[in-house]
Amino acid sequence: MNFNDLIDRLRLCFQDDKELRRQLRQILGFYPHDISHYKIALTHKSSGQRNDKGRPLNNERLEFLGDALLDAVVGHIVFEHFSGKREGFLTNTRSKLVSRESLGKLAQEMGIVELIQSNGPQRSHNSYMAGNAFEALVGAIYLDQGYDAVMRFMKKRILAQMVNIDKVAYKEVNFKSKLIEWTQKNRVRMDFRTLDAGKDDKGSPTFGVAVVIEGVDGGHGQGYSKKEAQQVAAKETLQRLRREPQFIDAIFQAKSERTKMEEEPTAAAPNLEAEKTDFIIAQEHPETIDEVKAEKQARRRRRSDAAAAEAVAPQPAKSEQVEAEIDELSLEDITHNKAEQDREDIIAAAEAAAFAE
Repeated sequence: MNFNDLIDRLRLCFQDDKELRRQLRQILGFYPHDISHYKIALTHKSSGQRNDKGRPLNNERLEFLGDALLDAVVGHIVFEHFSGKREGFLTNTRSKLVSRESLGKLAQEMGIVELIQSNGPQRSHNSYMAGNAFEALVGAIYLDQGYDAVMRFMKKRILAQMVNIDKVAYKEVNFKSKLIEWTQKNRVRMDFRTLDAGKDDKGSPTFGVAVVIEGVDGGHGQGYSKKEAQQVAAKETLQRLRREPQFIDAIFQAKSERTKMEEEPTAAAPNLEAEKTDFIIAQEHPETIDEVKAEKQARRRRRSDAAAAEAVAPQPAKSEQVEAEIDELSLEDITHNKAEQDREDIIAAAEAAAFAE
């Protein structure tokens, strides 16, 4: 290579760097110092580039660094912005802000996608690639100008100008309410069943939930609260309702079988009139007035004879009188009808179950 060729190549590199610096200035809000970090951050592995030693040259290492920095920086910003909020709220808010989807949208809005060097098709529609590039740029900012520069970029450029942190924090994509609305409209029974409760590797509580519609298993979800797990399970169930016709068929088949069983009587209705008087003990009644008079006279004679016999009989000792009174009050001959009690318990349980809902 002669001297003129070297000058032309340097001039071209300088012009390319100058244009990239200008574009980065518009995106980041400041001029880069060491442009090489940003070039690597914008190089996808599909480009096939290699360094002087033949090793792959791409943004994966910077992506790793940027991911860790975003957790720390955004966590710090959320912590300061929402004073007094609990750990779960802060974690969820940070997760929404640094999610792959959110970072991908930011990369597209900021024009980062247009600068990515890759051989992949449709870069503008690849939010995964765009989100990775955003993380890699954050790593490049840290290597170029330090942690404070990353904090300024996220606080003043992103959260102050492009993202409403309050709306992100309190926005909830309520898949659960959408699912409940669908089940009520179609008059099908739906329940959220807790599958398990445990802890992750950091000791935080986790919950597993499943959606069950008319006895048919729907989506499953995991989360750091039952509410979060229900949202995940509801979202998966809604996706199945959209994509799997056989899932909907199974639900309405189960509903049809349930409603058919509810409409068919399983036993004859009880005879309430018969049950009204079954507690009355039947008595034998004299049929004529003469028989009534004769019965009364017989009772008088029996009482008179008993009184005469008691007058001449020896009196029992006091202890014998007490024992006789105890025997007279004894309830041993009155047995508890256990079978009847079980039947009452069964009826009571059945009524409670029938009116539970």
